[in-house]
Amino acid sequence: MSSDSGESPGSAHNDSEDGIDIGRHGLASPMVAPGTPEVHPAGRHAPEQEELHEIESLDGGANRLSFARPRDGQAEEEDTASESSIRPALQRPPSIESASIPDDTPSIQGSVLSSPGSSVPASQISMRSHRPTSLQPFERRFSSRLSPSPLGSPRGTSTPAFLSPRSRQSSISSNLLFQQQPDGADTPQAPWDVVRWTKLKKISGQVFSEVGKRNFGRPTCLSVAASLVIGTSKGFILVFDYQQVLKSIIGPGTKAVECGPVTALAISADHSTIAGGHATGHIFTWELSRPAKPFLHVPPLERNSLDDRRLDGHISGVAILHIGFLGTRHTALVSADDGGMAFSLLATRGLGAIARNVKITRILGRYPLSEKSMERPRKPSSVLAFSPLPLGNVEQPTDDMGLTALLTPYLLVVVSTTPVAQTQHKASRPKEIAPHSALSGCLAWFPAVKLKNPSGDQNKAVSKTKLVYCWSNILTILDVDSVVPPPSEKEKPTELHFKPRSRWRSEEAIVAVQWLSRSVLAVLTVSQRLIILEDTTLRMTDSFDLLQKHTYHSDLFSRQLRPVVEQHDEEDTSMHGVVADAFYMSFRAYKGRLFLLGFNDVSIGTLSNWADRLLALMEDGDFIAAITLATSYYVGDTDKLTVGLPEDDSSRHTLVKEKLLEMISASLKYIFSRGSDGTSQPRDKRLEEFSKVCFTALLGMKELDFLFEDTYEAFEDGSNEAIFFETLEPCVLEEEITDIPPHVLKDLITFYASSGRASRLEEMICRLNTDTMDINQVTTLCQQYTLYDALIYVWTRALGDFITPLTNILTLIKLVDFEADESENIYMTSAMKIFPYLAYTFTGRVYPGGTLMDDDQAHSAKKDMYRFLFSGKNLDWPPGSGETILTRIDKGPEPSFPYLQLVLEFDASSFMSMLNEAFEDNFLNGDQDAMNGSHVNGTQRGSALTPTRQYIVNILLGIMTTENFDPEDIIYFYMFLARNLPKYPQHIILPGTSLHRVLVGLCNYPTDIIKDDCQLSVEYLLSIYQPSDPQSLVPLFEKAGFYRVLKSVYRGSKRYAKLLETYLNDAEDQEAVFECIADCLQPSRGLIKKQVNEVKAVIVNRAIDLAVVDASRCALILKQYAPDLLETVLLVLVDGSDLQYYYLKALIEPDTPPGDYQAIVENFPLGFTERYVRLMCRYNSAHVADFVSLLKSGDLKLGPVLPALEESGVIDAAVVLMARDGLVKAAMDRLVKHLGTLETALTGLMSAAEKTPDVANTEEAIHDLLENIEKYVKVGIWLCQGQTRSTTRPQEPLFDRRKSAYGDVQEEELALDEVLWLDLVDAVVRLIKNVSPAVSQLQATLSSPNVSLSEPIDTAKVTTTLRSSVQQTFSALLASTTIPPAKEASEQQHASSGRPPLQRKKSQAQTNPSFLRILRAFLARAAHASPSLSDLRSVLQEIFSAYTFEETILSLANRFLDKEGFVRVAELTDLRQRGWRPRGQVCEGCRKRAWGPGAGSGIWEAWEKSENDKQRRRLEATAEESGNGKGKGKSAPQSEVDAGEGNSQSGALVLFACRHLWHKHCLEKASETGGGDDVAHGPRRSTMKFQCPICA
Repeated sequence: MSSDSGESPGSAHNDSEDGIDIGRHGLASPMVAPGTPEVHPAGRHAPEQEELHEIESLDGGANRLSFARPRDGQAEEEDTASESSIRPALQRPPSIESASIPDDTPSIQGSVLSSPGSSVPASQISMRSHRPTSLQPFERRFSSRLSPSPLGSPRGTSTPAFLSPRSRQSSISSNLLFQQQPDGADTPQAPWDVVRWTKLKKISGQVFSEVGKRNFGRPTCLSVAASLVIGTSKGFILVFDYQQVLKSIIGPGTKAVECGPVTALAISADHSTIAGGHATGHIFTWELSRPAKPFLHVPPLERNSLDDRRLDGHISGVAILHIGFLGTRHTALVSADDGGMAFSLLATRGLGAIARNVKITRILGRYPLSEKSMERPRKPSSVLAFSPLPLGNVEQPTDDMGLTALLTPYLLVVVSTTPVAQTQHKASRPKEIAPHSALSGCLAWFPAVKLKNPSGDQNKAVSKTKLVYCWSNILTILDVDSVVPPPSEKEKPTELHFKPRSRWRSEEAIVAVQWLSRSVLAVLTVSQRLIILEDTTLRMTDSFDLLQKHTYHSDLFSRQLRPVVEQHDEEDTSMHGVVADAFYMSFRAYKGRLFLLGFNDVSIGTLSNWADRLLALMEDGDFIAAITLATSYYVGDTDKLTVGLPEDDSSRHTLVKEKLLEMISASLKYIFSRGSDGTSQPRDKRLEEFSKVCFTALLGMKELDFLFEDTYEAFEDGSNEAIFFETLEPCVLEEEITDIPPHVLKDLITFYASSGRASRLEEMICRLNTDTMDINQVTTLCQQYTLYDALIYVWTRALGDFITPLTNILTLIKLVDFEADESENIYMTSAMKIFPYLAYTFTGRVYPGGTLMDDDQAHSAKKDMYRFLFSGKNLDWPPGSGETILTRIDKGPEPSFPYLQLVLEFDASSFMSMLNEAFEDNFLNGDQDAMNGSHVNGTQRGSALTPTRQYIVNILLGIMTTENFDPEDIIYFYMFLARNLPKYPQHIILPGTSLHRVLVGLCNYPTDIIKDDCQLSVEYLLSIYQPSDPQSLVPLFEKAGFYRVLKSVYRGSKRYAKLLETYLNDAEDQEAVFECIADCLQPSRGLIKKQVNEVKAVIVNRAIDLAVVDASRCALILKQYAPDLLETVLLVLVDGSDLQYYYLKALIEPDTPPGDYQAIVENFPLGFTERYVRLMCRYNSAHVADFVSLLKSGDLKLGPVLPALEESGVIDAAVVLMARDGLVKAAMDRLVKHLGTLETALTGLMSAAEKTPDVANTEEAIHDLLENIEKYVKVGIWLCQGQTRSTTRPQEPLFDRRKSAYGDVQEEELALDEVLWLDLVDAVVRLIKNVSPAVSQLQATLSSPNVSLSEPIDTAKVTTTLRSSVQQTFSALLASTTIPPAKEASEQQHASSGRPPLQRKKSQAQTNPSFLRILRAFLARAAHASPSLSDLRSVLQEIFSAYTFEETILSLANRFLDKEGFVRVAELTDLRQRGWRPRGQVCEGCRKRAWGPGAGSGIWEAWEKSENDKQRRRLEATAEESGNGKGKGKSAPQSEVDAGEGNSQSGALVLFACRHLWHKHCLEKASETGGGDDVAHGPRRSTMKFQCPICA
């Protein structure tokens, strides 16, 4: 359809006829200043002005069509007339020159304002902090004060109010108020919205009024070209021009109004002919010049004539959904209908509609099957989207091919209809589509157009033809290339290549898509959300909610495609869950405008271009947002294609730059012309934001002159320099600005220095280019405000003078007062900068930035600085000036090397750190030069030497003496020497006396703070210096505490005992003493016996110290290398201390598998294990039971251990030990006694609980006692069970066993295991019996209203725990004493003898008499202790209740299992009862249709007859049963009924598992012919067995 195209050749000459040039760019209404009403002139003489008048004016508000709403500015109350005159009122740029790309894209396009992004990324900057001053001067490096990114940029991108994130809401998110439309019909919208909608009120009033609906019907479809055409439900076609005048009503008095609603519309390329498709399948074409009768009428085919058809065509009753013209011809059309069929219609030329012959060619789809057809039913289909390729503004080979794109639920097909119908491209539905999503489809062409081509490249002169198509939520763009055959092969057709270029996924199904320009797409989703996409990046530039537009949509496809979506197969990903409504007939685009047909109105949407949006913001007074948006346009961060900006940077910059500078100038004048309104804080905040956006814009355009002239002048006149400078700061620190004019720099220095931000000012100055500075001005200001970093930077970079800054700092050093506080000493901080300055210069770096100097400059600077600093006398500076640089304030005699000595006296430590860094530079590698007459900063020097490391060291040795400096200063020099001598042995050579002096000096350090540094320095020095008598230095090292040095000395002299003592004395490395012992005592070391004894003596003497370091490691080392010292060291340790415990633990319980304990115990001296257990009772009592359970009988003596076990309360361990030694009865006695102790404690706590003030601690104590009771009951059960298993009873006669069980039992007659069980049961029952009264009393007390505890004791838990212990005891007793009688023995006997076992009657397992004997003895003891057995009765009741509960649980579990099994069996039964699906729909014998569509009414009639027969037989059977019940008559023979039924079911079907389908009589006939023996006839049907003849 031509309405889908961008431009067409035939559209140009018709624009004048319509009174509108819709292709013109920049057609928004002109802008006026706020408060000025917009004037609509009565007429204009120029043609262009007339066109603009027709477009922009609404002629009173309702009679003319406009593509942009007029904006009425709303003046602020406080604005005066003069202020309004100052406020910027920018003129609109010329349409074509400013916003047009001829022959490429329409101008009025969208924007990025609804995107939250910004054109200026925020800089992430962090300050690198200074390294703190270290007490280790030679580990320090002087780092740069200036970091690459000093601070976070405060220039946050100013985001106007309407820059909200994308959402389902409209982009109207500004906090500004808009005037409502007079009729209140339109939704208010911001003037800077990407799409600005206008309601076509005149058209809507005529079409949607009650009179219009009554006369024409409701609108059903829309098409737009030079005219706006609407189809209605009564078959009329209404044609409007762009003045909203109804030009023509097509259809009255013709057959068209009898053919149903108009369902499809198309306009020819020359806008002279309209084609309409109707719901009944009729197609009409109409010439606008003669609308009284149709130009062409194509009737559909009748359904009853499809089998005998000779022509192709649409079927009667099937709606025409799509229609379009091919090329420029009025008689060539393509159409598609609801049944999934598409046709090409070509009418011959003739004298009239009747005389024309229409040739119809089917290009897609198949006719529906007739009732007589035997074919298998086809998948339902429809044409979801359809469009012929429109013509572009340049000739293409595809113009004569009649390309048409069709989209079905399954395929995209591109067909060429000329000269013959041929498929050019197919594409299946993308796999990315989500299963069961909404089924929708749409597509749109964009033809090839002519492009701007400054380079003259033919490949870039014409754009490619593009097709966008969508399935569900997947959008794909297809590029089409045409390959024209050479002239020698004219008969060869043009080849087309289709290439999918890009794909985009939407959040929801897409129902319509249109090209707004060559690079901009409009996408409408199923929820009526409009999305603007850029073609090149497929980036969503904006989105709007069109729900308030009430876009017209209709359900056109669900009836046809219902079988596709209603197959509920969740595993079939090709199925869709729902069919979306059709929107394509109400969503059109033409010349960059969007046209919407709604249920109640018609609207047009215009894309605002970049100039419109900027001017709208300026009109509204939002200068910050306007400048921000213009900057993003200039930089290219925004969606430039959508807002009509060229992609080429140069062209875009030319367009935007002029307007952006004009906007900034106007904003500056307006803002600073307004006086203070009393709200200074909001005004300052607005100025900060305005300043930031101005800086961003001007930096982006590289307009620094405008920034420092016009902009700074405006801020200065408004007394807002502070805001300007604060915005300038991050730009300088990020080095975006490196040149500042002198007058601005002067004000900058004055402002920052006076506001106390000197350090930030220095960083800024040090990042500026010195070429544009006023050196005299800057240096004077730096000296005035003590900005020495900046001063050094300016002197060295601008003048190349490194000595003058050094002399200035030396002057400061002379003024430093060391006795004053740091806060009062104003010169100290600046004077300390001499050391990083020297370090940077001596290593060839620029101070303070740290960048590397050029080689020549670095060499010259180093030479000058060394010669000045290490000069032996005072020098004149500047050279030849006669001004000598002195170092004495009192003008006394100057010392030798005055400048060096002055710096050393100031801070020797920092100087040595600097010099240590300078020595690493290779400048000092050369030999001393002779008198070479070198120049220093351009001045002749009489005596200038190139220094070396040896030369510098010699000077320092001569100066750093005790006569001139304090020991605190000299020690740093010694450390410097000791560290650098090993690094530069070929450059520094010193005599032995000097080295010895340095060594002795390092040992006599003045303060412990530098002890580690001195020791490290001694280690460096000893690496190259070997003293003649090292042993003589040992006392000196010992006095200094240099243990690392002593270790080296002792190891070298093989004094291992001293070495071991040194390790123990070294508190910083005591852990290494064990490696030392291992190294000394290992056999490979080869120590003589005397040395070994000395080492062992040290170990014994310092055993406590070793154990304090790590007792475990001490034990393991001695066990491995000196096992003879194990007992000696143990005795040395304090008896009973934790050191002994950890010492023995490492020996007896190392990290080894439990099975190795026996070997460990056997290898240790006697008493180790007993001592370890006693210590364990004190330090880890919870582990005692586990440990002793791993020991064997005899490994541990009970005598020394039991008192400790009882004292610590580890009764479980004592029970285990006594049971292992055979003292089972004694063990039980101890256990019962301990349970009694626990009972007493629990009873006491329960009795005192009501009076205790600390309820929480009481609750915790009771909880611990209950845990102990449970634990010891389990220990007792374990003891009894073990004894029961180990006891063997002889076989007794039945009489004796019954007497033993049921007769009187005395406790003396019980076996040992029975006595144990009896004691345990008695103790447990007595426990609950004695505690229960206390629990009852506590419950009664707590229930009293006079007692209120915040957290009362949980008495139920106490009762439950005690009853659980009783239940566990009786359950264990019953399980242990109830066993089958000698079952295993009998089985073994039968197995060994080989005889079959005797057949005996099965019986229940017999109960061992032990349980009854124990129970009777327990009852007897209980009766003797207490005549009342109420407690015992309750206990037994709890036991039996527990057994009943277990039985209930098992019963429920069995029921659940039975139910689950039944469900599974039921599922299997249902699956087995399912039928089989036939392979086809015809009988395999007679080949007639047996079931499915087309089988005829016979099957239904046979089924009805069968149901009637069944009902009749059921009634007869009921009557016979009632007769038989009365004893009268006999029932009829069943065989006769069956025989009658068999004769009536000749049409029955038989289906086999192989899925072959047969008529029953055909199967019987085939079986008889084949001699089948399995076929039965007549009354023997119940025993019939059929077999498929095909598979047999």
